[in-house]
Amino acid sequence: MKKRELLYEGKAKKVYAMSDPDYCMVEYKDDATAFNGLKKGTIRGKGVVNNKMSNFMFKLLADKGIETHFVEEVSDRETIVKKVSIVPLEVIIRNKAAGSLAKKLGLEEGTELKCPILEFSYKNDELGDPMVNDSQILAVGIATREEIDTISEIAYNVNKYMVEFFASVGVELIDFKLEFGKFHDKIILADEISPDTCRFWDIKTHEKLDKDRFRRDMGGVEEAYAEMMRRIGLQ
Repeated sequence: MKKRELLYEGKAKKVYAMSDPDYCMVEYKDDATAFNGLKKGTIRGKGVVNNKMSNFMFKLLADKGIETHFVEEVSDRETIVKKVSIVPLEVIIRNKAAGSLAKKLGLEEGTELKCPILEFSYKNDELGDPMVNDSQILAVGIATREEIDTISEIAYNVNKYMVEFFASVGVELIDFKLEFGKFHDKIILADEISPDTCRFWDIKTHEKLDKDRFRRDMGGVEEAYAEMMRRIGLQ
């Protein structure tokens, strides 16, 4: 397969067409944004970390029976994936209170939750990715009942496997975002799994090892991303 024209360029990735229409190539960038693009910057080496970590996690999840869009890593920043039609929902799983949830409910970050929380946001930058519930999703036709149930089941399974894996390398998975797409009408896991899309805390010190260091001007951003690569054995 050969890479062809640029199909799309987003905040963190470029997507190229391939000679086989069932596939495309994703190129990860070092550009960083936060707060729906209001804050912009660069995290050196982020593209490499996000590409390699995502592929590592997709392969780990595939071994657990989770179908993903991953096909082949072709360079430090480029990966061939199945070309999916993205379901316009961001799926958030929260294991502990942090970020917007902690602020909204007046909870201290790190507060234990009685069970994982699953949230949906409508994937629309112009609207600020608003949170939506099942009734709203069904009423406006974002997804069907069957699609919501399928996505929810996969998301909870992904959470279970990822919590176990990251704990084994001394990292607590606080919360994370997933995206799903349809490949030949079958819903599969897509997008990425990285310090951009997950909150990672050191299990003992609670040091943040993710994009919050960029969001909150904490410093040590590149070092945190590199540390996550080291923890999972890729560096």
